[in-house]
Amino acid sequence: MTALPAKAALIGCGVIGAGWAARFLLNGIDVVLHDPDPDAPARLERLLERAERAWRRLTLAPVRFHGGWRFADSIAEAVAEAEWIQESVPEREEVKRRVLAAVEAAAPPDALLASSTSGLLPSRLQRDLARPGRFLVAHPFNPVYLLPLVELCGGRRTEPATLERAEALLSALGMHPLRLHHEIDGFVADRLMEALWREALHLVADDVATANEIDRAIVYGPGLRWAIKGTFEVFRLGGGEAGMRHFMAQFGPALKLPWSKLEAPELTPELLEKIVAQSDAQAGDRSVRELEELRDDCLVSILLALKQHRHGAGAVLAAFEERLYALSHSRVMTEEDDLGQPLRLFATRVQPEWVDYNGHMTESRYLQVFGDATDALLRYLGMDRAYLDAGFSYYTVETHIMHLREVAAGAPLDLATRILAADDKRIHLFHEMYAGDGGPLLATAEQMLLHVDTRAGRACPAAEPLRSRVARIAEAHASLPRPEAVGRRVGEPRSRRSA
Repeated sequence: MTALPAKAALIGCGVIGAGWAARFLLNGIDVVLHDPDPDAPARLERLLERAERAWRRLTLAPVRFHGGWRFADSIAEAVAEAEWIQESVPEREEVKRRVLAAVEAAAPPDALLASSTSGLLPSRLQRDLARPGRFLVAHPFNPVYLLPLVELCGGRRTEPATLERAEALLSALGMHPLRLHHEIDGFVADRLMEALWREALHLVADDVATANEIDRAIVYGPGLRWAIKGTFEVFRLGGGEAGMRHFMAQFGPALKLPWSKLEAPELTPELLEKIVAQSDAQAGDRSVRELEELRDDCLVSILLALKQHRHGAGAVLAAFEERLYALSHSRVMTEEDDLGQPLRLFATRVQPEWVDYNGHMTESRYLQVFGDATDALLRYLGMDRAYLDAGFSYYTVETHIMHLREVAAGAPLDLATRILAADDKRIHLFHEMYAGDGGPLLATAEQMLLHVDTRAGRACPAAEPLRSRVARIAEAHASLPRPEAVGRRVGEPRSRRSA
């Protein structure tokens, strides 16, 4: 598993720089920023609030909320201890080259230097650097904390190892790095968007369609397909069973027709006012914040839908979730472990979205937290990705939860887990949820797990060394006092001890 940097430096805290900050912070990485704008800290706080809100909806995996951040008074102070440095200053070559030279003068020798430029050539940006081999372009897309694509492009003097190191690190952050083989103005994605943008401007300028009509033409049609398949795959399907060759034979001649105008129209004051007025009409009375939250919520829903199919950006999210679970449930059983007490393998904190109209954690979140504790146990036993890929897993077949105390937003939760009994195929578990380390008992869950062959769809004995590890824990926990709630039927009076 790729090790994440302990600290990142961000030079520039506009929309993109703040988005990078959120991506790093939500992965538990400390960030130091530099931006001369006095409003930058407040702007970052607003964006972080929105980013955390989106991530709490994006995944049930334990997220490492979050690294610490602070603003530095100078570039030198910001980059002094950074392992990754991201420049996101205004898109002017002379400004970026000046900033990058100042960054390099103070940066640690092994730090990677990356620019967020959306179109400037890396060979030109690295021209003044004494060590250009560690410089690259890492061009993200807004919002950086949600969209996985990041285009990686090296200059003529960028070392291949720099791109390899950047690709591994950004993948670990839950992004999808796209390495470009050649330098080109605007890279790939922006050139495609620019072509569509130019044509859209012509349609407005010629009064063929309004801004709202053009956007609807994308949102209700090709935009939905593009979340699943790119242009070439979409057109391949358009060729039916015969595929791309048939599509090109049928529709290729249309490329000679004067349908589109790739040259941008002249941006006259009249056209500018028309575009601004139509854009304002689209937004209506919704604020930028409301539009950003709606965008984030819709993106989360699309990503979650794609994750079910492990396709496109959903496959990136699924892989990132596996990393989050592996990081959260990182303990693996060893011969030296003391098994004489319930296992403390998972702790978390109640997020704002987990509470209901009474301000208390909802029933479904209790199940989620107990499920996370079960996942931590299975990871502890050694049920890793290789074990799952081999076609084996434990499934929960019974659960009984007792809610003993109210749990409010922000409350720390600490889970204690014991194995009551086990055989080759089954694990009988009991979880206790406490209010932090040493706090009162909040809830309990009794569960039965069944080991299955996921390909055959039937129960089977667990493989080694899981089977022996389960037996060892069950033997050690057999000497512990049996919880009074074990085997309790629904509606049975609670004892004073657990009330």
